[in-house]
Amino acid sequence: MDAGNWQLLHALALGSLVAWASGLRLYLVVFVLGLAARAGYVTLPDGLAILSHSYIIAASGLLLAVEFLADKIPGIDSAWDAVHTFIRIPAGALLAAGAAGDDLTAITLASGLLGGTITAGTHFAKAGGRAAINTSPEPVSNWIASFTEDATVLGGIWVALNYPLVFMASLAVFIAFAAWFVIAFARFVRARLVRTSAQPGTHAGLR
Repeated sequence: MDAGNWQLLHALALGSLVAWASGLRLYLVVFVLGLAARAGYVTLPDGLAILSHSYIIAASGLLLAVEFLADKIPGIDSAWDAVHTFIRIPAGALLAAGAAGDDLTAITLASGLLGGTITAGTHFAKAGGRAAINTSPEPVSNWIASFTEDATVLGGIWVALNYPLVFMASLAVFIAFAAWFVIAFARFVRARLVRTSAQPGTHAGLR
């Protein structure tokens, strides 16, 4: 593979990485990439170079610490996910667009749209999974899920930066699974709502 194609592959992997990881751990991916760029381990494209600014690293580090704790508490994690529906998705779209360039072009706009879609799928799969886990009264499964997400994002960052082809292939599998899970979870919730509304006494207040 020549240098031009290799750079393009890295750009695609980086854009996909920030979109995917934003749906799971937005502040973690921003903090790690910013710190790695600041240390000279990775060279970010111009559209993401701002992540290495001291203010961005400090802010994302603080929010990462808050998220790390909030995500380990059953119930609080679902509330955190609900609020971040309005933060992760636009942030993922913005970061994906930044990975494609620092000017508003057809490529950056397309990258933002695709990135936002990937982030939304990852976010809703995560939120749905955590909501299902929270039906269990014990906190251990919640902690395991949270630490697994932390490790998955860190591993994904490393793979995307070192083995972009492997990351892209893994991401395709993840997207397929996330799409299946979101659809299955939506059907499960709908079935539960129908079952609840059909129970005797549900409409007693209307009599």
